Amino acid sequence: MLIIYPPVAKPSEPPAGLAKLAGALNYHHIRHQILDANLEALYHRINSPGDSSDRWTRRATAHLASNLATLLNGETFTNLDCYKRTVMDLNRVVQTARPQFDGTVTLVNYIDHRFSPVQSADLILAAENPEQNPFFEYFSSRLDGLLQERQPSLIGFSLNYLSQALCGFAMAGYIRKKAPGLKIILGGGLVTSWLSAPGWRNPFSGLIDELISGPGEYFLLSTQGLKPIEERNYRPDYKVFSDLRYLSPGFILPYSASSGCYWNRCAFCPEFAEGNRYRPIPPHKVIGDLEALIPETNPVLVHLLDNALSPALLRQLCRHPIPAPWYGFTRFIEELTDLDFCLALKDSGCRMLKLGLESGDQTVLDSMGKGINLDKASVALQNLKKAGVATYVYVLFGTPAEDHFRAGQTLDFIALHHRAIGFLNLAIFNLPVYSPDSRNMETEDFYEGDLSLYRQFRHPLGWQRKKVRQFLDRELKRHPAIAPILRLNPPFFTSNHAPFFC
Repeated sequence: MLIIYPPVAKPSEPPAGLAKLAGALNYHHIRHQILDANLEALYHRINSPGDSSDRWTRRATAHLASNLATLLNGETFTNLDCYKRTVMDLNRVVQTARPQFDGTVTLVNYIDHRFSPVQSADLILAAENPEQNPFFEYFSSRLDGLLQERQPSLIGFSLNYLSQALCGFAMAGYIRKKAPGLKIILGGGLVTSWLSAPGWRNPFSGLIDELISGPGEYFLLSTQGLKPIEERNYRPDYKVFSDLRYLSPGFILPYSASSGCYWNRCAFCPEFAEGNRYRPIPPHKVIGDLEALIPETNPVLVHLLDNALSPALLRQLCRHPIPAPWYGFTRFIEELTDLDFCLALKDSGCRMLKLGLESGDQTVLDSMGKGINLDKASVALQNLKKAGVATYVYVLFGTPAEDHFRAGQTLDFIALHHRAIGFLNLAIFNLPVYSPDSRNMETEDFYEGDLSLYRQFRHPLGWQRKKVRQFLDRELKRHPAIAPILRLNPPFFTSNHAPFFC
């Protein structure tokens, strides 16, 4: 079988889902091949320079080799301005590369103005016309070689992001034309979200043979006549990725210690709306996996991918530090109000924690079921600062309980704690289309598409998206204590590269 990770997603680290599939298949000695087409397609585009009529493109093309070298060896990470110039120049090469089309390709995204990834009809059109995809020259040649050499009986695509959907379907359509008898399956986070829709009906019959929800290893094993225990956790296998040149200063080891979210009580959360069950790997096994994987991959950084690292896992990491620096996402848990615990996290190798604050107004937090106490969040931020653990704080504006005043409360909270906040992620609230909390709200299509995951809504307090954007642009982003934090955010790669500046 052949498992493919299509363009376009952040090319800073290997796709953890495919490593998990490889681990399960290797454990049972099942012949397969993993293809990170996302990374390969990016390099193909980088090496296909287009028109250099403008000065910026000429400079970016001329410095392409040196920019890649300094990004990969870490030299550019010693200076943020140098890093920004390097990444912006690399992105310029990707944007202007051949072929040009009606849309945009960046280092981390793909937008096509002809086709929408939330329209099933457009995805089918992308499959029927693969030659119109900007990566066609790459994937047609690559797939021809693999089909001839490997002769797989099954091809799977892992779609986690909307930015991968059109390319994934274009590649699937090409395979369907070249080898109509091959079984084609789709899985990944995006597909799981589609299948979670009430009354889901598959619009892709005839093109896609199977759509898989949740962890894909169990389905793949079942195609080989195996009956795996679904609670078994297979150790990921990164051997196939170890020699690939991801756009980071060394190998980043991504690892999921759970799926779903242990809190799972936040209003409007997609995990809650989709009914995803929390499935943790026992903390002692997580440590065992990492202690085995780190010597194999020699990572410069471990990325723990959980929606929220559990207190039990964080305590285990404090007791049994892993031999590599790490970072991940967690909640404002009670343990972070203990300075000794934060110091133990630092000693365990924790370089940065991503924290979902969402709001600096207690009423808004309570209405969303966040379980966050702002006084304790304040102590946690100060403790992490004292311990030397950087923070990447996520804030969400435009939720149903927020208005201009309460948004101002969030601004004040950030400004008050600006010395303890390393990086900021500002987002505007999107209403999950199948959230039970949306039933009493007046809604309309966010995107025109039968696969849309979000809906527009009439804000009960009149705090519409336009007003939220104006608040962010005119007030929050210009605040003298907050603007310097926002300037620290690495362009394109954001939190994936932020730990290298801590």
